[in-house]
Amino acid sequence: MTAFEVAYPPAGTSPAHHHAQSAFIMAYVISGAIRSQVEGEPVRVYKAGESWFENPGAHHLVSENASATEPAKMLAVFVVDTPDTDLTHFDGQ
Repeated sequence: MTAFEVAYPPAGTSPAHHHAQSAFIMAYVISGAIRSQVEGEPVRVYKAGESWFENPGAHHLVSENASATEPAKMLAVFVVDTPDTDLTHFDGQ
């Protein structure tokens, strides 16, 4: 299990990306609100205290702060069943 804190400044975004085929992800919003979309699912806004799950290999199309004026933070927990360390692959790399 590996955990990352992801901090978004106001209007901050992450590029589209895939997660490793070996990684199941749980995301939890610590503060603010995060707009997220995994391929095949609708765009959703998650607020502080809410969480969601992503299956191994998920293509994350949207990951951004839902606010243009307030920062946001989330905790991303990767549950990995291999020794993989490269857990996120940005589109175009």
